[in-house]
Amino acid sequence: MYAGLTSSVLRADQYSGDPALRRVADGLRFPEGPVVLSDSTLFVVEIAGGTVLSFDPKGRRTVVAEVEGGPNGLAFGPDGALYLCNNGGVAWRQEDGYRRPAGQPADYKGGRIQRIVPDTGEVSLLYDSCDGHPLRSPNDLVFDRFGGFYFTDMGKARARDRDHGGVYYATPDGRSIIEVAYGFLTPNGIGLSPDDSELYVAETETARLWAFEILSPGKVRKEPFPSPTGARLVAGLPGFRRFDSLAVDRDGNICVAAQFPGSIVAFRPDGTLVREVAMGDPFTTNICFGGADSAVAYVTRSSLGDVVAINWHTGGLRPHFSL
Repeated sequence: MYAGLTSSVLRADQYSGDPALRRVADGLRFPEGPVVLSDSTLFVVEIAGGTVLSFDPKGRRTVVAEVEGGPNGLAFGPDGALYLCNNGGVAWRQEDGYRRPAGQPADYKGGRIQRIVPDTGEVSLLYDSCDGHPLRSPNDLVFDRFGGFYFTDMGKARARDRDHGGVYYATPDGRSIIEVAYGFLTPNGIGLSPDDSELYVAETETARLWAFEILSPGKVRKEPFPSPTGARLVAGLPGFRRFDSLAVDRDGNICVAAQFPGSIVAFRPDGTLVREVAMGDPFTTNICFGGADSAVAYVTRSSLGDVVAINWHTGGLRPHFSL
């Protein structure tokens, strides 16, 4: 699976003959959670700025909402509202010219799932716990065709200990949240196969991609021991890598934003490495697909503070409730 990995890394300007990456937004304070509409309007969060922003096709910037804590993953729901994973805030460290997260901050107030009305900026709380256990650091979410959403909770790291992480399923009315699986080490990106039959989870610190077969909304088939969570291992990468968010393309490939050196790595569902495209920032964090036919991949380069676009050879899956 890993043979020739290093030599297969492509610069963005070598990928399918495309020109260099197109910057569509910059000057951002650790952006993540991109969502792009069919008209190329971009929604994105600033984790370090506590804001949700939009950029119209001409690049004009609007503050959609200001959010306490740490706005992270973002998605449109069936009611046209934005749904937000709030990680509760992070501490920051500046090293070698890069800004990076550095664990739980002194003013941490807990993780939560929030709903945002785009037209007014109204922010409301949906969930801050599950079965009496507080959410620690919700990170990313994806809606299924039934109108519910799966989300990851990475947990928080402190000087001498850290939380386990989990995957949850919730409804957008704030009435139901269930634990799907628990015991991950920093679960981050989450996505669904084209037919909604498989749930994919990217684990940051292990640089592993996991999968569950979905039996019904919020219910999955679990593998026996030695799987620590019941998930099936799809793929991983050698060396020091970290997996962040993910998106699925039209061919069913799972496209993962991989930190260090910073790239998009695409795997087939059987774990075969398809390609790796360098992005030029070690903190390459999120990918989504958007535009008129979802043929463009939008990638957050968080330490550089921008969002870039590149044509993707297969195009991507359109979210179930994209506007």
